[in-house]
Amino acid sequence: MLNKNDAAIVRELAARVADIAALPVQEEKRTLWRRLNARDPARPMVMIDQVCWNEMNVADELTPRCADPECRGYEEQFRRTLFQWNHFRVDMVVEPFVRVPKAIHNTGFGILVLEDTVAMDPTSAVLGHHFHNQFQTEADLERIQTPRISHDATETNRRLAVAHELFDGLLEVRPWGEDPYLSLWDPISTWMGVENALYALIEKPDYMHRLADRMTEGYLSMLDQLEEQGLLCEPQSVIHCTGAYTDELPAPGYDPGRPRTRDLWMFGLAQMFSTVSPRMFKEFEVDYASRICERFGLVYYGCCDPLDGKMDEVRMIPNVRKVSMSPWVNEDRGAAAIGRDFVYSRKPNPAFLAFDTFEPERVRQDLLATRTVCEQYGCPLEIILKDISTVRYQPERLFQWAEAAMAVVGG
Repeated sequence: MLNKNDAAIVRELAARVADIAALPVQEEKRTLWRRLNARDPARPMVMIDQVCWNEMNVADELTPRCADPECRGYEEQFRRTLFQWNHFRVDMVVEPFVRVPKAIHNTGFGILVLEDTVAMDPTSAVLGHHFHNQFQTEADLERIQTPRISHDATETNRRLAVAHELFDGLLEVRPWGEDPYLSLWDPISTWMGVENALYALIEKPDYMHRLADRMTEGYLSMLDQLEEQGLLCEPQSVIHCTGAYTDELPAPGYDPGRPRTRDLWMFGLAQMFSTVSPRMFKEFEVDYASRICERFGLVYYGCCDPLDGKMDEVRMIPNVRKVSMSPWVNEDRGAAAIGRDFVYSRKPNPAFLAFDTFEPERVRQDLLATRTVCEQYGCPLEIILKDISTVRYQPERLFQWAEAAMAVVGG
């Protein structure tokens, strides 16, 4: 039995979300995202994600009140949605449904992360990490297991029953499968440490090829299992913090009960490769990531890794539609290489929000420079503010950033 007080709290928040989701502007924003993703934008689009929520609680808007952990999870989700809508909505879309994760178990590769961590702010999830190198011998490679996927249907049905009790009459309940994120080098960096892994690429290239190949084969097997068991998610609303709306997905022959990889977006990245050569990037990332990306309908590629000097190699990855342009790129070079072929996914520097003083005009000039260079080369543009570690406990900085960004894009 659900706690009546908790259920009342969650239903009240869900009703507010439902009212917002029913506004005509939601479909207007979906249309704008579809146009951008078709490389025929009406204007640049803006998203804000990965927020330092520990610093955002204005007037107790984010203070949780539910006691039950399951209700509290929904409460947090809705409070954050309402907070963002009220204070820095930019081009977010509020959906008229709730995703209920299916109870999917993934054994993974069998490697536990061994690390030391340190926190500067105990209220923040942002930590410093020192990873211990677990891959030094041939025997270490044999420890990598093939992921095995299973589904606890009983637990999924229990979760759905709770969600129906909470949301029926307000929001649609959608059982939600796996939304795959299949990076090779992010996990490897946690198993070896970035510096150790980079040295190994130079000193033991054959060893690192065997490591990457084992992981790639494991990921492909995992995708096979998810497809066979009907455990992939439906076409996404968001891919890597950006709007994923498109008329190109799902692919022909789509069955909502058994989504396929070709019905979905995938995103890929090799952030620790920021300093490697284009040749090494192709050899150790592109050649492996392509085997995964070729299975998906569309691909968002890149994150914090600067790709302005590696676009020839990025073009070799199948189905890429959006390319990240991180704070560390040469924007002119990146825009010239992207042209009209991909969406230029600009990641402005979140450090602007963390300086001793916040300068909205500096933000405006930075974003205006991006818009100008993209207009020069005809690049479809999105601006994605993410990785926001701190706003110095001044949430209004983020609100002002949002205002400046929407003014620059004409939204």
